[in-house]
Order: sequence, then structure tokens, then C-alpha cells
Amino acid sequence: MSGLLAVIGKGKDPQLVNELSQRMSHRGPDERDLHIMENGSIICHESLSIIDMHTGKQPIQGTNKAWMVHDGEIYNYQQLKDTILKEHTFRTKSDSEVIVHLYEEFGYDFCNLLDGDFAFVVIDGDNYIAGRDPIGVKPLYYGLDERGRIYFSSEMKSIADQCKSFSTFPPGHYYTAKTGFVKYYKPEYEDFKNANQSLDLDLIRESLIEATRKRLLGNVPVGVLLSGGLDSSLIAAIAARLSAEEGKKIQSFSIGLDADSPDNSAARKAAAFLGTEHHEIHFSVAEGVAILEKIIYHIETYDIISVRAGVPTYLLAKAISEAGVKVILSGEGADEVFGGHLYFRNAPSAEEFQDETIERVQKLFTADLLRADKTTMAHGLEARIPFLDKDFLDVTIRIKTEEKQPKTYDGIEKYILRKAFDATEDPYLPAEILWRQKEQFSDGVGYNWVDELIEYCSSQVTDEQLAGASAEFSYNSPTTKEAYLYRSIFHKFYPQVSAAQTVRKWIPKWQENLDPSGRANAAHVKADVEFSKPGITV
Repeated sequence: MSGLLAVIGKGKDPQLVNELSQRMSHRGPDERDLHIMENGSIICHESLSIIDMHTGKQPIQGTNKAWMVHDGEIYNYQQLKDTILKEHTFRTKSDSEVIVHLYEEFGYDFCNLLDGDFAFVVIDGDNYIAGRDPIGVKPLYYGLDERGRIYFSSEMKSIADQCKSFSTFPPGHYYTAKTGFVKYYKPEYEDFKNANQSLDLDLIRESLIEATRKRLLGNVPVGVLLSGGLDSSLIAAIAARLSAEEGKKIQSFSIGLDADSPDNSAARKAAAFLGTEHHEIHFSVAEGVAILEKIIYHIETYDIISVRAGVPTYLLAKAISEAGVKVILSGEGADEVFGGHLYFRNAPSAEEFQDETIERVQKLFTADLLRADKTTMAHGLEARIPFLDKDFLDVTIRIKTEEKQPKTYDGIEKYILRKAFDATEDPYLPAEILWRQKEQFSDGVGYNWVDELIEYCSSQVTDEQLAGASAEFSYNSPTTKEAYLYRSIFHKFYPQVSAAQTVRKWIPKWQENLDPSGRANAAHVKADVEFSKPGITV
């Protein structure tokens, strides 16, 4: 894991490029390096060492003149080294190095051979290739400056004031000067008509176990985020079992406003059942409000749900990093794969239900994945996402929609995922955790967090400011005081139009209240009536 920066083209001051890379120094606290190519192109790397702790320093040179930088983890690197790259000589033990050797072996067409989470750039003389993992677990941006140089960067902050235009690098694509963007990831599930596979609960369970197993890879301590909800609790349960097989006890972490918050209360029960070494973090609304600017600077978005959830995630990541853990497993993705958000129960048809799951998976890189990566990497902590494993997605998204939401469906979201881990004689979780209602993370930390945050934002923005929001911010104009405050903070750090255009707002469908909080859905069993009263609704 790391931060990468590449400037393709001549004439850029190396000292300035080094300073631009240092804007992402939080992503790689272990070491930094820069390499200047013969043609004047420059690549930089801010490194967080996970696998090769001693010789894996980047940029890494290939067999000849090609050099590469990489952010992420390649889980099948050893398999690649033992098979199709067995004739290659490797300089390091790093998983990253297989990328430059695959380029040397296959040219541009090799991304589908990688099983992992990645953003990378390979430069070979005047040729280069940049690529991003299928779902966008790892962030990547690209841009052009006034002199036609192209930039690639893990975070927007390193290139925003250098480029005349820039954008988000699309997941599942690679880019070269000769080909432009090429979509290499073309799963069958992208067409809703291919949701024709019969339900196999054992296959769901085994594929998630394998997805979690490969994400325990590394030579550093690994922990689990444990909110006490279904998704994180299942990952924690699997990771705890796999760790126990090796005689290890895994650490788990939860956060909330106090010990009685919905997530902390549930997480304690799950941790006690699983036997993890559990850590519970508390924060106050005042502490959260105080770091709003820092959060928006790091996550590089003004999307409401991303900011609301970004605050507790950032504070939790800080505590995890201080505990000496460098890799954390997270439960992102399950809601999108299985239609787990509460609004899915209002889907007008099976076709629209399936279409929405596909679109939500495809758009995760604009919201939950962006937040998960940047809040954790702000503290040099790597987040891994088992639910977004390619093999797991192939197994689950193509299940017949009527089996994901069967006739016996009684409003319980992610029904078949729960059944897959309930249909075993050896329970993975206690029933009250396995069948717990969906909570948005920003709600689960304590309902007062969102309510008081909205009130705080209202106190910071005047009616006149909100009335003039469409003139002040013509693109994606904020329509509430909360949205206006976040947009204003974002604009202070990233005033470019290109920056605003990288943001996508997460808005639930098929419900009257369009606030992204789960409590805005009428199906929420503990919906707070005060949440929707005039003056507070957003």
C-alpha cells in the first residue's frame, strides 16, 4: 500500500514533483523514493510496507529499462511467479514487482491476470501504462497540464493545482498513449439478464471464506473492523477462525459516541462470541465536528454520507494505527452485492432490483471505497475488502433475483447471505448479530451523531448563503445547509471545477426522504420521528 505519483513528459522540476508526492506522505509512512527516467518522466512512491519489509522499495525496475510504482496488494503474486513468470528474475520479494514483469511478458494486456486491489504505472522509455483494479478499491486520478504532460496520482491533492483538467481514473480500465482507455474487466454480471444462477449457500460461504483468507496475506499485524452489523461481523468471524488455525488471536475494533451506541453494543456481543481481542473507541460530537475540515481534505469529496461516515472511520483508523495494526479487514460491499440497503425492499421489480445492485457495485469507488481507503490511509493503515473479491462477485451477483429476494422474503435485507452462514451446525455468529437490522455506519455510531451534525451545519450557514448556493456552486449545487458547508470546505482545498466534477452524490432510491441515512427509510425499526421534522430534514 502506498501513494503513487507519475509525471509523464519532459521538463517538470524533480524537486517540485517530490514535494507534490509528499502531500500524500500519510499513505506511505515507511519510506519515500523518486526515479527520473531518461526521457524526463518522473515516478514517485510513498511506501507502506506490508509484504516485503526490507527489499521491496519502490519504484521498482524490471528486467531492462521499465520501471513501475504500485499501490495495493496482488494476492496471487506468488502463483504468478511460480507459473507464467517463472523464467523471470526478481529484484525483490514484493508482490508489486510482478506487475512490471507481466508488462515485459505480455505488453499492455495483463490486468486480468492480477487478483488484487491495485493502481499502478509502468514507464518503459516513451511507452507507459496505468491501470486500476476492477472495482476501484484503490484510488487513482489522472490529469493534463498546460504543456501536455500527463499525471497519475493516488490522491487528487497532489495534482489538482498542477493540471488544467483532471478526473477520476475509471476502475477496471488501463490507459496507454497508444490505446487510450481500455476496459479490461468485463464480468458477465454487468448484464442483469445474466442473473440466472441457482442459489448455492455453501458456495457463497466458501467463496467468502476464501476471499477473506487471501486478504490475511502479509508480514504485519492484521485486524478487523467490527461494527456488530452483519457484514463486518461475518468478516470478523471468518478471520478469527482462520487466524485461530495458525494459533493467532485477531484484534477487532469498533467506535461509537458511547458504550451504548448501537454499533458498540452489538460489537461487544460479537467480539465476546468470536473471542477477538476487542478495542472499543468513543468520540464526542464536538470532537467529530472539530475535524470536519481535516476529513474533507483527506477524503476529497463533499458527498454527505461520505463525510458523515468519514469522521468516525478516520478516528477509528487513528486508534487502530496507534495500536500497531497496519492492515484492517472491512465489510464494505455486501450491501451493494446483496441489495442490503433498506430502500431495496421498495424495488418496483426484480429487474430493477438487479440493475440497482449492479450499478451500486460499479459506483462504490465514488463513495464507500473512496472513504474507506482515504480515511484509513490518512493514518498509514491499509483497508482490505473481502466482499469485493472478483471470484466472490462472480458467484453472488449472478444469483437469480427471485432467490436473493424470495417469496418468503419478509423485509430482512441480505437474506441469502444470512442464510449461508446460518445453514451450518457450527454457528459463525449469535443469531441476534446474524439477523441484526441494517444500520448505516454513520447511524450505528449513535443516532445523535447525524442529528447534531445537521444542527451544527445549520448553525454555520445562513439562509442567504444557501439561497445563493446555485450561483456560487453551479455544478452539483448544494440544496441543504449541511451540503453547503461540506461543499464550502471542499472548495477551499479543491477550488477547481475538475475537482467538483469528481464527486458523485449517494442518494437512495424508491423512498420519499432522500437523505442517505438508513433512518430516513420508513422500514427502519427505530426510525427517529424527529429526524424528519421541518428544519432538520436534509
